[in-house]
Amino acid sequence: MKRLFFRLVAVGLGAMLCLGGAVRGQRNEFERSPIDYLTAPVNDAVARLNDRLAQGDVTLATDPQLGYLPAVLDALDIPASSQTLVFSKTSLQLQRISPRTPRALYFNDEVYVGFCQNGDLLELAATDPKQGAIFYTLDQSAAGTLRFVRDDGSCLSCHATSRTLDVPGYVVRSVFPDASGRPRSGSRSFTTNHTSDFQDRWGGWYVTGTHGSMRHLGNTISTGMDQSFDRERGANRTDLRGLFPTDPYLTPHSDLVALMVLEHQAQMHNAITAAGFETRQAVHQSEQMNEILERPPGYLSESAQRRIAKSADLVLRTLLMCDEFALTSPVEGSTEFAAEFSGRGVRDSQGRSLRDFDLQTRLFRYPCSYLIHSDAFRSLPSEVLSPIIDRLRAILDGTEESPEYAHLTPELRRDISAILIETLPEFRLFPLAQN
Repeated sequence: MKRLFFRLVAVGLGAMLCLGGAVRGQRNEFERSPIDYLTAPVNDAVARLNDRLAQGDVTLATDPQLGYLPAVLDALDIPASSQTLVFSKTSLQLQRISPRTPRALYFNDEVYVGFCQNGDLLELAATDPKQGAIFYTLDQSAAGTLRFVRDDGSCLSCHATSRTLDVPGYVVRSVFPDASGRPRSGSRSFTTNHTSDFQDRWGGWYVTGTHGSMRHLGNTISTGMDQSFDRERGANRTDLRGLFPTDPYLTPHSDLVALMVLEHQAQMHNAITAAGFETRQAVHQSEQMNEILERPPGYLSESAQRRIAKSADLVLRTLLMCDEFALTSPVEGSTEFAAEFSGRGVRDSQGRSLRDFDLQTRLFRYPCSYLIHSDAFRSLPSEVLSPIIDRLRAILDGTEESPEYAHLTPELRRDISAILIETLPEFRLFPLAQN
């Protein structure tokens, strides 16, 4: 009996440590079984490119000014139009970053690539379908057989915090930068996503595009301890010339629409990863309890079901763009990013795609994240994917009438449902969640 008591206490403590993913010590949880973040094999796009490099199936050419950047973007199918420029000193090579030499960030649905002028490294983060964000570097001075080096966990000090839902993930921060790009001591900062007020976004970033009467924090610095900004100076810029030398970059832009997509995508990736981790941990701990209490394999305790339901709710709220900031003026980017992004979408028989933009009152025409088509979403454990799909059907057909989803008009629900029926097999075929 005493032995059973101590085993129960040990398992109970493990459950407490990861309950809701909010208790400090979460990082130690996902470095252990069943997640094994640092040791489990990964199959993200950078890992696959590494295999192709090792086998000699692909080579990367170097550019005299940009190093391996153009070749890496080409190999990973990342468009140059996705370029966004951040000048706050908030990343690994901060000594290379300033308002005169911003860091360039490029991305597609799976991979993010960071480039600094005269930087020693290219920084990459790739989304593994099961393990979340995996961080890599590529030595810009390397020659011969190249290899992307996976981070040993150091990146997690910033990329596995409450800002990322306590899982390995992505952060888009808005800060009050001084003239050197450093966030002002004692000033606020914002983790921004599609719910953020426009006026709080992009402090420490360059922004190109038009946004009417709305104002943001981009394109300028904080001029005093009162954290004041000349918002007018940074507004509605379509050209960055005069702010810093743009020639060393692939484009002279930091596209407004790309920034908005980046904010949503980072939060959506984090929500998917958090749901996957929470479910795997809940199932693992439930199985431990089943063995101790001699319950049948596969039995899910009520506490495990609650944890899974909570993580499913977060995915659905992010997926369906709940609490999205309502644009009060139309927005338009300064590059072909919007057209290229939409062009990558899977479309239904009426030509509709979840990647179609609105940009008048909200980001997307159909407020259901395009990342529902991602490998990461479709690889979620069945214990959480099934209730997500089940509830998504109920929300879209009106069976679930939660006020959280009141922004979805009957017409939008019909359109989103029709798109998913034709483009997402899981939406049609995945079995209903078992009660």
